[in-house]
Amino acid sequence: VNRGAEFVATLRLVYPHADGLCEKDFDWLFDCPQTKQLLEWFCSTVSEENVLSPAEVEAYDALLAAGKPILEGDALEQALQVCHQVPQLPSLIPDDESPSLEALQQELQELKDYRDRQLSRYSKLQVWEANLQWELRYLETEEKVVKQDLRKVQMDLEVEVFQTSAVLSQISKAAKQLAEWYGDIEKGRLPVLLCEMDLGPYMELEQQATDAFESFIQQVLPGNEEERDDSQEAAETVDAKQTTMPKSLGTDGDELLADQDSYWKEVIRMEKARICAQEEVIVMSAKVEGNCAALEWAQRTLEALEENQVGPVLPLLHRLLLCQKQLHALCCDITHILTHQLPPLLKTEACLSCLPILQRQLSLEAACLWHIAKRQKEAAACLVSQHSCLDLLELQLKWERKELDQKAAWLEEMVTAMKEAQTRLQEQQEYFKDAISSQKGCPRTGIDPKDLSAVRLCDMLMGPDREEQLFCSYKAIASQCSQLVQDHRVLEARLAAPMSHLPALESSTEVLYRLLYNSSNQLQLSSPEITELMQQLITMQDNLCEMLTDLLSDLQVKRRSLESPVLQTQRNLYVYFYCNKGRLREVVEELEKRMSAFSK
Repeated sequence: VNRGAEFVATLRLVYPHADGLCEKDFDWLFDCPQTKQLLEWFCSTVSEENVLSPAEVEAYDALLAAGKPILEGDALEQALQVCHQVPQLPSLIPDDESPSLEALQQELQELKDYRDRQLSRYSKLQVWEANLQWELRYLETEEKVVKQDLRKVQMDLEVEVFQTSAVLSQISKAAKQLAEWYGDIEKGRLPVLLCEMDLGPYMELEQQATDAFESFIQQVLPGNEEERDDSQEAAETVDAKQTTMPKSLGTDGDELLADQDSYWKEVIRMEKARICAQEEVIVMSAKVEGNCAALEWAQRTLEALEENQVGPVLPLLHRLLLCQKQLHALCCDITHILTHQLPPLLKTEACLSCLPILQRQLSLEAACLWHIAKRQKEAAACLVSQHSCLDLLELQLKWERKELDQKAAWLEEMVTAMKEAQTRLQEQQEYFKDAISSQKGCPRTGIDPKDLSAVRLCDMLMGPDREEQLFCSYKAIASQCSQLVQDHRVLEARLAAPMSHLPALESSTEVLYRLLYNSSNQLQLSSPEITELMQQLITMQDNLCEMLTDLLSDLQVKRRSLESPVLQTQRNLYVYFYCNKGRLREVVEELEKRMSAFSK
């Protein structure tokens, strides 16, 4: 229901300029419990019947033009207050039914107490209702805002999930290619390690970065030439560079301290000069005033002597002694003021005069420090990025060294195993020689079960198929050995062939690097679009919080204005005026009679 429109429509009956009012501006008055009841009564009571007719308006204007007294303004307010305080007259109550005055007063007091209690309870309930309504509206607005924020965040998260899924799919493809490559490596192909590469170009780039960083530091914090030479000589390693940086900072700090000491000495000299000048000015002005006073006194004395107005000599001598005592006391006071009171005042005045200079100096120092801090942050970011790159390189080299150490241990174990196998092979060769020499007379194709080395060799070559054959021959062992030799040659040919998947792996590695670094030297944990959207969301949230705080402050101001006793009293008088005009006329006439009787 549009309550503001109803109020404006009712207001048009009694207010000629109501057409220029906006209906929506009065909707909030119906939300306040203090004004809602009054406005509802006004809309329900005021109608065309309660509006003065043109004849009544003309009669009222004629009454005003006649100059007759009209009860209005402060007099009407005072009369209404008296009317509220005056109890019902006994003359209005019939004599037969009127109880005693004490009983009526007691009943009236009880009714007043009961009315006050009911009003206090009603006001508390209204306040609670208003608070609950305000909290409900606030929670509804907060819920709407939170829902909108959740929708925006959900959309942003969906976009981020889509982008991350795309990146993860690309990374999974690259990981599959790397897994295939490592699978091929396990089959016999040699890997390309970082330690096998030429790190000279990369170290040259790092050296260029460190040189640029040193030049940047020298531009920001210039030091002595000897310290620059020392820093250039110590630029062989990153640790040496990090140790030279605090030295340059320390020298610049010493120079700044020396400049500050000279500056403060100059300021102190200026203060002392100002104090001395002020003291001389004050002393000279006091002397000039004293001389002027002495000249005036001498002139007055001469005029008195010329006019023969000088009295007897003894009073003059007595007065002279008194003046000498006063002069001595004044000299003591002047010396006390010059030695104890005047220097602190001059010192404070000199300090106050130097305050703008000090303020400007401090502002310049603050700006310089802010500039240096900004440059230090940039230098720290460069150092962190370079340190992270070197840490990654160090971790990779450590990991490769660990892998190489493991492979070296495996190779040592293989060498020992090969030596043991070689010794066993020599023993078997000697045994075979003895067996061949013994079997020349009676050759056989089957293996003797007592020949343990031949049985083991047959088990190693045949594998699980050995169980199906009850007897193994030397021909089968020879054919299996020839097959193994052919397989060995095929594997060597495959190892000698070039690797076809290396270009694809390099391209996928470059794509992965672009995705992770995004044309910068720092690792990108998230895409810049998402970070920009998150920053926009944070700024929007801050603006919304500021708007909500402003709205709450405005609501508090309006609530205080509505809860003021002056406005409540005006509303009560307004309601009493429009409630019953006949009753108002009777009360006003009765009050006028009482006032006239009281004045007599």
